[in-house]
Amino acid sequence: MKSLVLLLCLLCVADAATGFRAGIATRVVTPDPLLPVSGGVGAGRPATRAEGDLTVRALVFEDGSTRVAMVSADFLGLPAVLGNRVRAAVKGIPPENILIGATHTHSAPDCYGFPDGKGGTSSDPKFLAIVCTRMAEAINEAVAKLQPAQLRIATGEAKGKIAYNYYAEQLYDPRCHVIQALDALGKPFATLVNYAIHPEVIGSAAGVCSPDLIGPLCDEIAAKGGGTAIFMNSAQGGMVTADNRQPEGREARTWAECQRIGTLLAGEALRIVQAAPVQGSPKLFCAARTLTLPVDSPLMRALLKLTPGAAGANVESVTTQFNLVNIGNAQILTIPGEALPNIGFYLKRKMRGEHNLLFGLTNDAYGYILTKEDFESFKRYAYVSRTSLGERTGEILVNEALKFGDERGGPTVLGGQ
Repeated sequence: MKSLVLLLCLLCVADAATGFRAGIATRVVTPDPLLPVSGGVGAGRPATRAEGDLTVRALVFEDGSTRVAMVSADFLGLPAVLGNRVRAAVKGIPPENILIGATHTHSAPDCYGFPDGKGGTSSDPKFLAIVCTRMAEAINEAVAKLQPAQLRIATGEAKGKIAYNYYAEQLYDPRCHVIQALDALGKPFATLVNYAIHPEVIGSAAGVCSPDLIGPLCDEIAAKGGGTAIFMNSAQGGMVTADNRQPEGREARTWAECQRIGTLLAGEALRIVQAAPVQGSPKLFCAARTLTLPVDSPLMRALLKLTPGAAGANVESVTTQFNLVNIGNAQILTIPGEALPNIGFYLKRKMRGEHNLLFGLTNDAYGYILTKEDFESFKRYAYVSRTSLGERTGEILVNEALKFGDERGGPTVLGGQ
């Protein structure tokens, strides 16, 4: 009798989730031999050892005929020229429905080809080709592993010594957003964590190849029963960083500190999502449009001229992919760079989901994104202003986000009155 009841329960669960499926897969992309690591513009630093593995991770959702892939890569950023190679190698998902984001670790090889000041670059084209191949493999495997699923979605403040704003200590978003996929038995098999933080505990100067705190975050979620984890960064610009502060102004720049912060954030994510109600038949919608941004910064124009495969001869503007995703009672907006916290707070406030997520450094990573009021207005913002496209970027991004409508002809799904 108990077996019959269990079977009926399983059938009910499976039936409820028939229209919605999810799958997740990963690939290791740690270079062998090691390559120089990049923490930003300029030459990479030679790496002498690795702490943890660099990975690419793909989470695919399906609802009827709609499929969306959310992809995370352990790099400072991943330009669209590489992302488009990946999209071309994926079958079964429209290319515009493949959202590719970078975790923003400062301890991984350069994907941009930043000039080294000697007429060359520390970027390795062969390695980048391998990364693209493995990323496409992960997405295709996630599609092959699609299974009936239900979701838990939650938002809560992550407690503890995790992040702070280097420029203004309390000016950051402590909210952690979690999307967890459950199988027919109600067991989690995938957990997406969305949080704003610079994974730069170790940094590039140490000569260590590492996913930084994101590796321990994913390991801890798997160890604690959350399934395979994927991390998508948020509005962490100017400068929302890992809280590795020590007494007397020192900083802990060790793998042990990466483990402490990553493990803590993983525990908070699992705590936040554990009591969330199960969504048995979540609906999925994905829209994409192009976003064109002017390039006013002399530094960024110079970089775009020199960076292989970026904007080529045209450095007056850049065009990138801009996505809006509705999944269950959550809404997701992509940002092609590092938006400052005030932009992140404003966009979340205008979004229409019960849970509003921002995927920063996604589909491109065009430097910092700040408002025209902040641009070059404070001494503290000199660096972020110099490494942004210009003072118009934030305003254009916000205005286009607020106008982002349902391409199927329905009402506006972001912004509005």
